[in-house]
Amino acid sequence: MKVLLDTHTFLWWVGDDSRLSPRARKILSDNANETFFSAASGWEIAIKTAIGRLKISADNPAAFVLEQVAVNGFEVLPIHLAHALKTYSLPNYHRDPFDRILIAQASLEGLGLLSADRRFNHYPVRVLW
Repeated sequence: MKVLLDTHTFLWWVGDDSRLSPRARKILSDNANETFFSAASGWEIAIKTAIGRLKISADNPAAFVLEQVAVNGFEVLPIHLAHALKTYSLPNYHRDPFDRILIAQASLEGLGLLSADRRFNHYPVRVLW
C-alpha cells in the first residue's frame, strides 16, 4: 500500500502520541507499505514552529524532520506544479493550503491519505485512519 502522511500523523507517529489510531499504527509499522512525507508537511512544520503555533521537542525543526524521515524510511514527495494547480479544482470543504496540497498530491499520485481529519472524506481520495 502507498500512503501519504498528513502532517499531524507524522508528528503523532514520531512522538508516539496516543491520538494515532490503531489502524494508522499498523499501516506505519508495516515495512511492506510505501510511506510518503510531503514537502508541504515540512513547510508546514517550519512555518508553524517559526511563528509559535507548533511546539516540537527539538531545537532545530529542519534537523528533526530530516532525521525522522530518514529513521522511519519515509520517502519525500516533492511539490510539483501539477499538485499546486490541482488545488484550484478542489471544492472548498477545506481551506487550509497545506491540507489542500496534500489532498491534491494524494489524488494525483494515487496515494491513500493517512489522516484523522474527517474533512478529507469530502474529496476523491482514500482516507485511512
